[in-house]
Amino acid sequence: MSKAKPNLTFLSPAQIEEIHQNSLTLLAKTGIRVDSEKAQNIFLNAGCKKIDAARISIPAEIVESAIPSAPPTIDVYNRRGDQAFSIGKGAQCRFGIGVTNLWYEEPESRKIIPFLREHVSKACRLGEKLTNYDLISTPGIIQDLPAEISEQYAALEMVANTEKPLVLLVAGATDFRNVLELLQHLHGNLADLPFLLPYFNPVTPLVLNDETSDKIFTSIEFGLPIIYSNYGMAGATTPITGAGTLVTLNAELLAGLVFTQLIKEGTPVILGSLPALFEMKNMISAYTPQTMLLNLACAEMMAFYRIPHAGTSGSGSGWGADLLASGTLWMNHLTSILGKTGLAPFVGGNFDSLVFSPETVVYADEIIRQVRLFEAGFDLDETNFALEQIDLIGPGGNFLVSEATLNLFQKMNEQHSAIWPGHTLENWQAGGTPQAADILQKHTLDIIAEMKPPADHDELIAKGEDFIKQ
Repeated sequence: MSKAKPNLTFLSPAQIEEIHQNSLTLLAKTGIRVDSEKAQNIFLNAGCKKIDAARISIPAEIVESAIPSAPPTIDVYNRRGDQAFSIGKGAQCRFGIGVTNLWYEEPESRKIIPFLREHVSKACRLGEKLTNYDLISTPGIIQDLPAEISEQYAALEMVANTEKPLVLLVAGATDFRNVLELLQHLHGNLADLPFLLPYFNPVTPLVLNDETSDKIFTSIEFGLPIIYSNYGMAGATTPITGAGTLVTLNAELLAGLVFTQLIKEGTPVILGSLPALFEMKNMISAYTPQTMLLNLACAEMMAFYRIPHAGTSGSGSGWGADLLASGTLWMNHLTSILGKTGLAPFVGGNFDSLVFSPETVVYADEIIRQVRLFEAGFDLDETNFALEQIDLIGPGGNFLVSEATLNLFQKMNEQHSAIWPGHTLENWQAGGTPQAADILQKHTLDIIAEMKPPADHDELIAKGEDFIKQ
């Protein structure tokens, strides 16, 4: 059987090699600033040199030796212990909801309110319910609890309200350790059940800060794979040009890779970037066609290194589940699934990723479903060419009741939208001219009304709350 499948390639082999060599030059000549003395000693003991009090030069040979020491694939499990998916070596792009929003858009009223503890549970149950999401990322920063315990409660609500794998974003190094100890109390040795992917950022450009290095030490101590991802704004924290941004971000990722492998050889690490453009007029970050190309380029660099990849999620541009959001989501999800993107873990935010929107999450779930159908292509074989059927029906005939149409109609019907009906003009007018946004809102509320927690929700909440109070 021959299957035709679309794919998207951006960089040539020669361009990939050029980016790699320029990244090595940047790390050796400019180096990176390493704020932690403990982290500095990791580099220096391996043969790196100091450029000044804080900057470390990383020779090319140390980078080249670190690349093959990291695993090319990472198996990710749900918290029941079942393998959920793998990342790396051509695996399908995986999508997740979340990321540390400060506000929540109520789907009933569309009012924007502070992000509360209850919204963590709602977001996670929504991600559990929607089948096109593979994982759940920390959806928001709880505003109705003291800061010193809010991170633990967020992690508790996440683990109690979904069984899917979790991407964990925690602000402080001490809070991060507290969260891991809580989850270990609930589930035993975390290394034996790898359903957690801690997520860390260096400071662009070219800084390995104290907090990030401390959290990497802690993750490796607990035996966890990590996501090391940078966030660059072209024209602000990276050069305005695509090439300058790409080499800066790539060098940062290679430095992070070296650091993890020097701490413990073979540490599973996922590398990636969230490239954006700094929009000077409104002082915000924005996704643009160039930033989407940078996302593809980063994924291709990681494929060249045989390192699992995490990229952008296309969220943040909208004012809700609107035209602004839809264009970026479609561009991101389609290019991600056609390219070499490994993870797109942060779907569902609006207003520069400050507001968690259930409607946006539901709309993006439908986008992901359709781009996966697009990526699947179709079969090119003798049966599917249907020459005998075409000959039988002949010129001027129709295929409405052909055997193949009757057999495949239901399957092909899945290609249509799962949210919006296909109206004729007459039907739409007769139905009161319904608006697409209103249908999406109702669809979202119907899904929320059907959400249920996992069977062990109450047990986990009680056990976790008791641990936090102690």
